[in-house]
Amino acid sequence: MTAKEIVLALPSRLKAEEAAGQTGVFHFQLEGETGGEFTVNVAEGVCTVTEGLSGEPDCVISALATDFEDAEEGRVNRQMAVMMGKIKISNLGAMLKFIGMFSDIEAA
Repeated sequence: MTAKEIVLALPSRLKAEEAAGQTGVFHFQLEGETGGEFTVNVAEGVCTVTEGLSGEPDCVISALATDFEDAEEGRVNRQMAVMMGKIKISNLGAMLKFIGMFSDIEAA
Protein backbone atom coordinates (compact mmCIF):
# COMPACT_ATOMS: atom_id res chain seq x y z
CA MET A 1 0.00 0.00 0.00
CA THR A 2 1.11 3.56 -0.61
CA ALA A 3 1.34 6.08 2.23
CA LYS A 4 -1.67 7.89 0.74
CA GLU A 5 -3.72 4.66 0.67
CA ILE A 6 -2.71 3.86 4.26
CA VAL A 7 -3.86 7.25 5.56
CA LEU A 8 -7.07 7.28 3.47
CA ALA A 9 -7.93 3.81 4.85
CA LEU A 10 -7.73 4.94 8.51
CA PRO A 11 -11.54 5.30 8.92
CA SER A 12 -11.96 1.59 8.11
CA ARG A 13 -9.35 0.68 10.75
CA LEU A 14 -10.89 2.75 13.57
CA LYS A 15 -11.76 0.75 16.69
CA ALA A 16 -15.00 2.51 17.64
CA GLU A 17 -14.91 1.33 21.27
CA GLU A 18 -11.39 2.76 21.73
CA ALA A 19 -12.31 6.03 19.98
CA ALA A 20 -15.51 6.67 21.94
CA GLY A 21 -15.23 10.02 23.71
CA GLN A 22 -11.85 10.77 22.09
CA THR A 23 -11.14 13.78 19.90
CA GLY A 24 -8.07 14.81 17.98
CA VAL A 25 -6.76 16.46 14.84
CA PHE A 26 -3.65 14.98 13.25
CA HIS A 27 -1.69 16.34 10.31
CA PHE A 28 0.24 13.87 8.18
CA GLN A 29 2.97 15.39 6.00
CA LEU A 30 4.34 12.55 3.89
CA GLU A 31 6.90 13.57 1.29
CA GLY A 32 7.31 11.75 -1.99
CA GLU A 33 5.30 10.44 -4.93
CA THR A 34 3.19 8.07 -2.83
CA GLY A 35 2.45 10.52 0.00
CA GLY A 36 0.77 13.85 0.44
CA GLU A 37 -0.64 16.08 3.15
CA PHE A 38 -3.68 14.89 5.10
CA THR A 39 -5.82 15.96 8.03
CA VAL A 40 -7.19 13.12 10.15
CA ASN A 41 -9.98 14.12 12.53
CA VAL A 42 -11.28 11.80 15.23
CA ALA A 43 -14.40 12.88 17.11
CA GLU A 44 -17.03 10.88 19.00
CA GLY A 45 -16.05 7.52 17.56
CA VAL A 46 -15.82 8.71 13.94
CA CYS A 47 -12.68 9.20 11.86
CA THR A 48 -12.53 11.39 8.77
CA VAL A 49 -9.58 11.98 6.46
CA THR A 50 -9.27 14.93 4.10
CA GLU A 51 -6.47 15.81 1.73
CA GLY A 52 -4.62 18.95 2.70
CA LEU A 53 -3.94 20.43 6.12
CA SER A 54 -6.77 22.14 7.99
CA GLY A 55 -7.48 23.10 11.56
CA GLU A 56 -5.13 23.31 14.53
CA PRO A 57 -3.43 19.90 14.92
CA ASP A 58 -2.93 18.10 18.22
CA CYS A 59 -0.04 16.29 16.56
CA VAL A 60 1.95 16.58 13.32
CA ILE A 61 3.47 13.45 11.81
CA SER A 62 6.09 14.03 9.12
CA ALA A 63 8.16 11.52 7.18
CA LEU A 64 9.20 10.39 3.77
CA ALA A 65 6.28 8.43 2.35
CA THR A 66 8.50 5.36 1.90
CA ASP A 67 9.62 5.42 5.55
CA PHE A 68 5.99 5.74 6.68
CA GLU A 69 4.98 2.81 4.46
CA ASP A 70 7.81 0.66 5.86
CA ALA A 71 6.74 1.41 9.45
CA GLU A 72 3.02 0.88 8.85
CA GLU A 73 3.51 -2.37 6.96
CA GLY A 74 5.91 -3.78 9.54
CA ARG A 75 9.08 -3.77 7.45
CA VAL A 76 10.74 -1.59 10.10
CA ASN A 77 9.99 -1.16 13.79
CA ARG A 78 7.82 1.94 14.35
CA GLN A 79 9.60 2.95 17.56
CA MET A 80 13.01 2.64 15.90
CA ALA A 81 11.83 4.72 12.94
CA VAL A 82 10.80 7.47 15.37
CA MET A 83 13.98 7.20 17.46
CA MET A 84 16.14 7.35 14.32
CA GLY A 85 14.29 10.47 13.15
CA LYS A 86 12.79 8.85 10.06
CA ILE A 87 9.31 9.64 11.39
CA LYS A 88 8.90 12.90 13.28
CA ILE A 89 6.05 13.30 15.78
CA SER A 90 5.28 16.68 17.36
CA ASN A 91 3.26 15.33 20.32
CA LEU A 92 4.13 11.81 21.44
CA GLY A 93 1.32 11.62 24.01
CA ALA A 94 -1.33 12.47 21.41
CA MET A 95 0.24 10.03 18.95
CA LEU A 96 0.19 7.16 21.45
CA LYS A 97 -3.50 7.84 22.10
CA PHE A 98 -4.10 7.97 18.33
CA ILE A 99 -2.31 4.66 17.66
CA GLY A 100 -4.49 2.92 20.26
CA MET A 101 -7.65 3.87 18.36
CA PHE A 102 -6.69 2.01 15.17
CA SER A 103 -6.06 -1.60 14.27
CA ASP A 104 -2.80 -2.42 12.52
CA ILE A 105 -2.87 -3.00 8.77
CA GLU A 106 -2.32 -6.73 9.26
CA ALA A 107 -5.35 -6.95 11.54
CA ALA A 108 -7.63 -4.83 9.37
